[in-house]
Amino acid sequence: IKGRVVASGIIPNGLPTQFVAAFGAGFFMATTVAPFDMIRTKLMNQPPDAKVYNGFLDCLFKIVAKDGPGGLYAGFIPIWARFAPTTTLQLVIFEQIKPIFGVEGSGE
Repeated sequence: IKGRVVASGIIPNGLPTQFVAAFGAGFFMATTVAPFDMIRTKLMNQPPDAKVYNGFLDCLFKIVAKDGPGGLYAGFIPIWARFAPTTTLQLVIFEQIKPIFGVEGSGE
């Protein structure tokens, strides 16, 4: 992401570029995690005495059958709201402390 942001020339190199790249990374992280989080939530919230799902794949297929593939992304905004700040802070801080420890490379 950072390489594309730098190549676009829209955002100045440095902290603004790092922030935008890290924020985008948080978005893609949430996109990857959301379906697993939805399945985990459904499995954990089923009643203990009357199982609705018989495991991970059964839950996946039932969600997609009932709500379509978009059903796996229900609740995406709260997941992104949870991941975006931490991912952004982690990656920006990492980029800022790399020179202190002599780590080379821009991560592009």
